[in-house]
Formats: sequence, C-alpha cells, structure tokens
Amino acid sequence: MAKGEGSAGDPVIIKKYANRRLYNTSSSSYITLDDLAKMTREGVEFQVLDAKTGADITHQILTQIIMEEEASGAEQMLPISFLRQLIAMYGNSMQALMPHYLEASMENFQANQRKLEDMFKSSMGGNAFAKMAETNMAMFKAAASAFMPNAGGAAGEEAEPAKSSEDDLEALRAQMAAMQKKLDSLGS
Repeated sequence: MAKGEGSAGDPVIIKKYANRRLYNTSSSSYITLDDLAKMTREGVEFQVLDAKTGADITHQILTQIIMEEEASGAEQMLPISFLRQLIAMYGNSMQALMPHYLEASMENFQANQRKLEDMFKSSMGGNAFAKMAETNMAMFKAAASAFMPNAGGAAGEEAEPAKSSEDDLEALRAQMAAMQKKLDSLGS
C-alpha cells in the first residue's frame, strides 16, 4: 500500500461499529484512535464510515482525536482564546468562510515550515551537526592561534593558520548574513 492511500488510490476505509470499535478494512484488523492519529501523522488518507448506516463520520472521529490529544495532559496546542474565538464563529455570518480560511492558513504554515527546514538544511550542508562541529573547531583554532602562536604547527606556519581561521570566520559571517536575509524575506 502506498503512503497516503488505499490499494487503488482510494482512502483506507475504517468502519466504526456500535460497540465503538474501529475496523481497518485494508489491514483487516481492529484499531484505536491512537492508530488513526498515527495514520494521520504519516499522511495516510482514510475515511471513517458508520458500519450500520454507512454514513461518513470522518469529521467526528478527527475531532474526537483532537479532543483526546488536547486532554492527554501533554502541552496543549489550541489556546483558550483561540477556542473561544472559534466557538464564537459558530452561527456568525462568516462561519462558511472559516473552514477555507483555516485550511489555507494551515497549508501556508506548513509550506513556510518546509521552506525553513530546507533553508536550514542547505545552509548547513545537509549535516547540521557536522557543520557546527567544523565551525566550532575553526573558532577554537582561531582562538588557540591568537593566544598560543605556535599552536598552529611549526615555527614558520603560525601566520597561515591564523589567516585560514580569519577566512573561516569571514565565511561564517557571510553565511549568517545570508541566512538572516532569507529569514527576513520569509517573514515579509
């Protein structure tokens, strides 16, 4: 089964029985709300149907997952002020626009998050920890050569490591300035 879809490009069908049990027709197994939350995080498309009536109850189940996540004792994602504003929108003349607005806002947020992650990865050369370690070592060598002139190697070599360290620091400053410029452009 491909990520995000059932066997023929359709969503995975989950049946909810009167005894509140959820049955995954794709894997032929009973699952829990936690399993559905995991499937959602993995990008698996699914549709929850009432086993008796055939009614689509996906919205109710997703809302139930959110409520359980919010009540789990972990850090809550939905602030009280947001919840109050959301409740106040029910019955408001703008209610019909809210689903589209919220969906577009979430898509924009996720797109910006991906851009920031991509920018961070590209500025760090793919392996952030290796790049940070390399930068830290260059800074350490620069400090060592400033305080211990012979730390760079043999007697005639101390000027070259200091110059190399200065070049490394200048390159680091340029990278930081470029990163700041990209962050500023994303923010506007």
